Amino acid sequence: MLYFANPLLRHIIHRNHFDSIVKKQCIQYIKSLRSLQSDGFKTIFLGETDIPEHLVTGENVGDENFTRNPIWSVVHAGSSQGWVPWKYRMFLRDELCTRQEEGLFLEFCNVVKKNYGKCVIVVREKKQVNDRKQDEVTENKEVQPSVIDLTSISCCPKIAKASGHELLPLPSPYNYLNPLDSAWSSLKWFIINNRKEFCLRSIDNIYSYQYILFSDLIGKGIERMTPSKWKTVINKVRRWENYYLGKCS
Repeated sequence: MLYFANPLLRHIIHRNHFDSIVKKQCIQYIKSLRSLQSDGFKTIFLGETDIPEHLVTGENVGDENFTRNPIWSVVHAGSSQGWVPWKYRMFLRDELCTRQEEGLFLEFCNVVKKNYGKCVIVVREKKQVNDRKQDEVTENKEVQPSVIDLTSISCCPKIAKASGHELLPLPSPYNYLNPLDSAWSSLKWFIINNRKEFCLRSIDNIYSYQYILFSDLIGKGIERMTPSKWKTVINKVRRWENYYLGKCS
């Protein structure tokens, strides 16, 4: 009797030549990271997340009267010791189309140098290799650090080196090796569960108004990701790194 795999399962177990290339990039990233760590570099994860305004207001996106809300971009960084002692930045994405924040990465590099010394700054790499045709990618291609543009900040290797740091891109298919994902999830769950506590209402003779203490809400949500929680997610990431080094290298 013949058995046929579920169509969904076939997609899950499918592997090709391109997968092995991306896996090699991951191993290269981990080895580079471990090498820098052994040389005394502290590991800092820098990244951003999007906060749609409806997440804060609680509006129902399925409502036919719902209009597209602005999106805010939060930029911050963390390490095994917790959030980096650097004032996080929050930008309205629509404004970033016409105004790019300049000097922010240099400011960040100076702050982490003052607090940690020399660091390896890990930034999530955008999907560059995956967007190319597979036949244009070679097995011997190495991932070289280049300028990595986040929505609101441009991370330049030359600026990092000038401050004694190294900029290291994390291959996009392995985003779960970045503990910032857990930190952003913690922030968003805090917003959903506590937004009413940061909401003020005012009613006059004609209209009712709702005021949201947006900055306070974001700040408290970030504080919720404590140093002990950071240590937990960092250890989880390190176990994944050890797994890949043991199984794939």
